Amino acid sequence: MPKEQKRPGWDEYFIGIAKAVSTRATCLRRKYGAVITKDHIIVSTGYNGAPAGMKDCLDVGKCTRKELQIPHGERYELCHSVHAEANAIIRAAVHELDGSTIYVSGSDDCAKECLSEPCMMCKRIILNSRIARVVYSDGKGKFHVINPKSWLKKRV
Repeated sequence: MPKEQKRPGWDEYFIGIAKAVSTRATCLRRKYGAVITKDHIIVSTGYNGAPAGMKDCLDVGKCTRKELQIPHGERYELCHSVHAEANAIIRAAVHELDGSTIYVSGSDDCAKECLSEPCMMCKRIILNSRIARVVYSDGKGKFHVINPKSWLKKRV
């Protein structure tokens, strides 16, 4: 009798794809990937990196925020990268975003999985795009599933 194979659930499957997308990131400090799905179909992906036509941190060989020892989550205006969530949203059509799910996963400069909760700026972009679910890595091999409208109650 053949051994029974366990298939991953949709969230586990797509968070794995977000991890794979993060390997394209050009940030020296952290690498994030995002996948947007609707009805279990991928509609867009994105990773963090410099805007089109601009040299990224890999090309320049330095990270300004890292050099200045700026803590994670602070002083984003000094960063040259567009966040993975924003890049994925930019590449999707409005009708694809409405009611969709975004998956976010990231790793630090040691390739260790890190907490991938969207930053305040990305939370606002996600809310404005009408994405219905957010699934992000917890940094410990699991993930959180959030209704972005819950962020409104917290007054983000």
